[in-house]
Amino acid sequence: MKNNRVLSFLFFLLLVFTLTAQEDSLMVETPVNQDTISEEKDYKPYNALAPAKAAFYSAILPGLGQAYNGRYWKIPLVYAGIGTGVYFYINNNKEWNRYRDAYKDRLAGRKDEFTVNGDQRITDDGLIRAQEFYRRNKEISILVTAGFYVLNIIDANVDAHLQQFNVSEDLTLQPNMELDNYTGKSRYGLSLNYRF
Repeated sequence: MKNNRVLSFLFFLLLVFTLTAQEDSLMVETPVNQDTISEEKDYKPYNALAPAKAAFYSAILPGLGQAYNGRYWKIPLVYAGIGTGVYFYINNNKEWNRYRDAYKDRLAGRKDEFTVNGDQRITDDGLIRAQEFYRRNKEISILVTAGFYVLNIIDANVDAHLQQFNVSEDLTLQPNMELDNYTGKSRYGLSLNYRF
């Protein structure tokens, strides 16, 4: 008995959706307005090579792909990211060489910069740890620089793709509320409209 009610309810819903769909298909579409056609004159034809060109330009010279896309405000961000990675690499490399040279001098029995009046301010283990620390930071700096370089190429490519994406009013998603004439109750819904 319960299954019959469920089946009857499902059949009723299917019938209502079918009638609603037929009612929507019987509606007359309005003709295309000439003003709409004249507004779309700004539309540029799709250039399939634009993303590849932008990525190639950014690979040759970071920021050139952003200039090709007309996104000039991104160029300082690209150079700031790459420049920061290069700065930290140079700084960490200088410190790594400093501690390495001090460790080599100490192994050779010479006086190093961390030995003052025979007192060692940093132990041998401290020099080894400092070398490892700055070597690890050098490697991280290389990865950050390479990451910003690759991100620059990806950004130029994606931006060139998105510039050619046609955003029109033909695709709309809007809430809908109708008053049912038979019951006097309101019906709520969500409609997705796509015009060809």
